[in-house]
Amino acid sequence: MGVDLRVEGGERVALLGANGAGKTTTLMMLLGVITPDAGTIEMLGHLLPHERSTAMLGVGFAAGYLPLPDKLKVRELLGVYGRLYGLPDPDDAGDRALRRFGISPLATQMASELSSGQRTLVGLAKATMHHPRLLVLDEPTASLDPDVALRARAGIESLCEADGTALLVTSHNMTEVERICHRVVFLSHGKVVADGTAADVAAQFGRPSLEDVFLHLASEEL
Repeated sequence: MGVDLRVEGGERVALLGANGAGKTTTLMMLLGVITPDAGTIEMLGHLLPHERSTAMLGVGFAAGYLPLPDKLKVRELLGVYGRLYGLPDPDDAGDRALRRFGISPLATQMASELSSGQRTLVGLAKATMHHPRLLVLDEPTASLDPDVALRARAGIESLCEADGTALLVTSHNMTEVERICHRVVFLSHGKVVADGTAADVAAQFGRPSLEDVFLHLASEEL
């Protein structure tokens, strides 16, 4: 891979590309789950992998494919994560995070009883309850009903605007990306091939929209 990526404080960046372009691998390297063969990763002023634990205190991560502990109620599982984050009042932080995504009534439900969309929103609440400086999201609204996706976007935007949280998100929803992100970075075959505003990237490829850029690059991945 040849990825040179910088996300400034408060910036919202979409990492785009077809399946196999390297998006999730890049996120896993940034989160310290995968160690790159070469290069350096600095997260919130800390070098990975040696300072990963300190860096991750200021990072939130959510993805639709991450499981939740089924044998806990939602408020209980948020309390567990709040204590892991070292929050002084984990229960209050969890309740505020649920309100941010409009899902307070789920607090007393067992995680095993949640629908896939509800699980996604609870995962977002978990990832944001400690007010991270950087929020990393891997396909946060994939396969969600439009009303649930809208609720997810509203909660994400609310956090970013209120706290100045930086956002790095992967998505196949180009309309969503254009709504919430300041900048887009396209990957192809593990390399950055475009980096700029949505309009600038579309113009770079001579395409009318981000979706057309995506389809063009996807055809080259085959």
